[in-house]
Amino acid sequence: MKPEYRYEVIIRWSDEDQAFVAEVPELPGCAADGATHAEAISHVEVVIREWIETAEDLGRPVTQRKGRLLYA
Repeated sequence: MKPEYRYEVIIRWSDEDQAFVAEVPELPGCAADGATHAEAISHVEVVIREWIETAEDLGRPVTQRKGRLLYA
């Protein structure tokens, strides 16, 4: 994964979805799920790249990485 695509990811279990959900707090709406932690991470890496590429294509700002979040 390119360094510019490395964002903090929070993984949680969703009883509703019966899956692990990987969320990227710094990219609004950027999330993916999977049956395992590894699968959720693999999926969210793709979504991060697509989120950034889509924002750039639309001329929208991309949040700069801040590193570790204090409230996570």
